[in-house]
Amino acid sequence: MRSSEGDREVREISLDELKSLWNQILDLLLESDRIAWLAFFDARLVRLTSNVLTINFSDVTKFGGEHNFSAARNPRHLGLLQKSIKEIAGIDLEIVEE
Repeated sequence: MRSSEGDREVREISLDELKSLWNQILDLLLESDRIAWLAFFDARLVRLTSNVLTINFSDVTKFGGEHNFSAARNPRHLGLLQKSIKEIAGIDLEIVEE
């Protein structure tokens, strides 16, 4: 769905629609930066509210106990993911990790 917000056009998308595009988004990310792709290929899309996408990396089958690699992820990689989302889905998103 598209709507006007001032002079810019805003596209709204559901979490299910974004999930259906996720492999294309990751493929584009892989083309630009393999390390960024590695940083996000395991991300779980949890919630999409307004322009904020919440992701997490919890996978109880991979690790025992708590794990948090957010400090190891390069902020530049987050920007590349946002750029890939913009190109494939046509939306600007803030991305937060849960």
